[in-house]
Amino acid sequence: MATVQWNSPNYDYMIVNGEKYLPVNTEGYSIFEIAVLIFDEPMDIIGDTVAMSKHHEIEYTLTFHLDTAVKE
Repeated sequence: MATVQWNSPNYDYMIVNGEKYLPVNTEGYSIFEIAVLIFDEPMDIIGDTVAMSKHHEIEYTLTFHLDTAVKE
């Protein structure tokens, strides 16, 4: 799992590999805990934002590097 914090409070869900994730907080920037499917390779995700007064699903590519991962 990875914690993803957006620099916006307007993200209301993320989709990773077809699974929908809701934010883990209710105030401040939007924070999500999502499954990491692969390390050291690009991973496509979708983030839904309401920043422009209506919902917009935006496609992003994230890469999680194994050598910087921290086990908790």
